[in-house]
Amino acid sequence: MPRIPRIGRDRNDDEGQPERPEDRDVRDAAQASPPSIFHDEPASAEPTVVHPAASAPAEPEDDLGWEEPATAAPEPAQAEAPKREPIVAPGFAVMGAGKEADAPKRVSVVNEPPVDPTDEYAWHTGLVRPHGMPDAVEFIDVHKAFGRNKILRGLNMGLPEGKISMILGPSGTGKSVCIKHMVGLLYPDQGDVLVHGESVPNMPDDDLFEMRKKFGVLFQDGALFGSMNVFDNVAFPLRQHTDKAEEEIVATVSSRLDEVGLGFAGDKFPNELSGGMRKRAGFARALVLDPDIVLFDEPDSGLDPVRTALLGELIQEIHEEVMQQRQESGGPLPAFTLITHDIMTARRVAEHISVLWKGRIVESGPAEELFNSDNAFVRQFLSGESQGPLGME
Repeated sequence: MPRIPRIGRDRNDDEGQPERPEDRDVRDAAQASPPSIFHDEPASAEPTVVHPAASAPAEPEDDLGWEEPATAAPEPAQAEAPKREPIVAPGFAVMGAGKEADAPKRVSVVNEPPVDPTDEYAWHTGLVRPHGMPDAVEFIDVHKAFGRNKILRGLNMGLPEGKISMILGPSGTGKSVCIKHMVGLLYPDQGDVLVHGESVPNMPDDDLFEMRKKFGVLFQDGALFGSMNVFDNVAFPLRQHTDKAEEEIVATVSSRLDEVGLGFAGDKFPNELSGGMRKRAGFARALVLDPDIVLFDEPDSGLDPVRTALLGELIQEIHEEVMQQRQESGGPLPAFTLITHDIMTARRVAEHISVLWKGRIVESGPAEELFNSDNAFVRQFLSGESQGPLGME
């Protein structure tokens, strides 16, 4: 069997044996090039994979009697580098990555013109789209602050007659403060509030009390007196502010309770009613004085979607009835104003929308035009998207 050249000595070689010239030549060649794949390295040495053609020692002379192996050892297969997967945050997909591109994606506002990030009113165009009706209530450059907390900061807004209007906007932006300014419970630090053209802050007390009779207010959860039954709750404004006889009061209250579907519940107390029934009782009380302006402060709060839809339909029906009565009698057309966060109610009920943010109007106008607005904030809020100018701040 032909002898395979070795580098150095095996462990059982006689250390006293003198080194042969040919061994010294092979050793010198090995030191000048990487070790052969046939070299028996100690276990602690770090292995190095090298192509045999580059590592084999120079071919020995024929007179040494050595022969190369019949076949060269196969080149070790290089391990394929592992495929690096991109790091993806939860809830997002890698765009353009084959099938991953089909993963659900969030809809965002795109193709918007750049805005100045330091301008907090960059999206407040203040665009007032024409609605073709006179304003029942008008805010003119109204400012209101509580200590250092500025709520209204130059508010300009109109609520038209003969329409169901909605004031929409994020929480804490001043929507309920607007209601208190309309009825004279709060006065602006600067600016003016007009009701049918008359300045509320400049009214004498007697005129202010008379002006408040133009308003009917549906508070959150109805705000019924717990010690009175439903009939007495609804009759309270008539007994407090008019000199009508009891027979006339009974006829008016019974008519309003029938309109809201509570004709059978006049003797019940508020704690015996469901949330939706309390809302309807509060609505009936808001209507007994035949007001020109009816304010609804988040009427859908605490209601399930079905009762919210039914309350919206009731508001539309009552508004149409009052519109017909006023058109026949010639009085001011009714202005119903809702403050809400419910976009579905806005789509079903609203005829005019004012979007309020950071104490100012972003845009206002007919509901159909607002839902098709090009304003990024208006589109984000009216579609309920998480991505857009409005964040968690």
